[in-house]
Amino acid sequence: MSERVARILDEVRKYHQDGQEGRGFIPGVTEIWPSGAVLDEDDRVALVRAALEMRIAAGKLSRQFETAFARRMKHRKAHLTNSGSSANLLAVSSLTSHQLGDRRLRPGDEVITVAASFPTTVNPILQNGLVPVYVDIELGTYNATAERVARAIGPRTRAIIMAHTLGNPFEATETARLAQEHDLVLVEDTCDAVGSTYDGRPAGTFGDLATVSFYPAHHLTTGEGGCVLTSNLALARIVESLRDWGRDCWCEPGESDTCRKRFGYQMGTLPAGYDHKYIFSHIGYNLKSTDLQAALGLTQLDKLDAFCAARRRNWRRLREGLDGLPWLILPEATPRSDPSWFGFVLTVDPRAPFSRAALVDFLESRKIGTRRLFAGNLTRHPAHAQAPHRVCGDLANSDVVTDHTFWVGVYPGLTDEMLDYVIASVTEFVGAHR
Repeated sequence: MSERVARILDEVRKYHQDGQEGRGFIPGVTEIWPSGAVLDEDDRVALVRAALEMRIAAGKLSRQFETAFARRMKHRKAHLTNSGSSANLLAVSSLTSHQLGDRRLRPGDEVITVAASFPTTVNPILQNGLVPVYVDIELGTYNATAERVARAIGPRTRAIIMAHTLGNPFEATETARLAQEHDLVLVEDTCDAVGSTYDGRPAGTFGDLATVSFYPAHHLTTGEGGCVLTSNLALARIVESLRDWGRDCWCEPGESDTCRKRFGYQMGTLPAGYDHKYIFSHIGYNLKSTDLQAALGLTQLDKLDAFCAARRRNWRRLREGLDGLPWLILPEATPRSDPSWFGFVLTVDPRAPFSRAALVDFLESRKIGTRRLFAGNLTRHPAHAQAPHRVCGDLANSDVVTDHTFWVGVYPGLTDEMLDYVIASVTEFVGAHR
């Protein structure tokens, strides 16, 4: 690194440090966000260094981050994408590839999923002409059980695609066993659950594919970004092709002839020797990220253990502080799990003398940010109500979530003082309605 670059980066560190001075918490004035990125001077320096090197596309840093993240998540392959939503699209689309032969998913095949979900877990099912089969969740854990999934399996069921809700793992061991017994594919949406474990294993390691989001709200951030993880090399190759325009070639951008036979292929009805860099074996996209994002991801990854520990600590503080309050259903970890929590979810008992909306309005008036549990019951939304789907059983708890549930933050940027203010505010509101 040149002396000039070193001076620039030293100034960047000083600039970051100067911006941290004088930030104190003022109850009712300072915003308490439900989620957000925690960025330090190393993150800022990494971004500036990458910018100075003009790393504006996917390249060396992207490969480094993919390797490091795959190792951390206990998978053989990781493919960076431009968002977690794109990661879900790639994961589901890969299952429809002609290269899978008779195992490929075809239009009309059914995929079991959860009604109380974020839309981008379900949308790729519909976008690929597949049929979502919705199951209900349990209040407290906010996940479906393996028993509910088992009841939903029908003659056209080919896959299970579910998220670990707010970082709380679903019954992954049992669900993976069901998938194996019924020859189904399992995709774990792990966007909220990096660092969570079930039966001592990391969330995201039970299925055929896992997806992650690096949006600023999540456990690690690259600004925008996501990732598809798998240890199935055939699926990994399909994901890569779909992400990279659908091309058959696997050369990195700016590279050529890594297979040593660039002009030695004959595919489809193309002439023999057609340039392999321009042979397309899938109907694909360009969903890559950039080295700028990967540079940030690499420095964020170094802090993952600390981030997860803070999320667990903050969740426990809220859980202990709110324990025993009437009219509130408090969250519970799925048995045999250790969640790296994304948020702290609260459900107002439908019989309570106050509504969810009233409690949320009170908290928001005190600058305490809240969020709904995503879409609530997806089948009640205009975009999904008329789309092909099947429902197994009723969706009573998903309806409760739609009407009575919200969550507050536990992300590492929150201080004990902020969390205690949240506890005091909820306690004050509930106490006024006894």
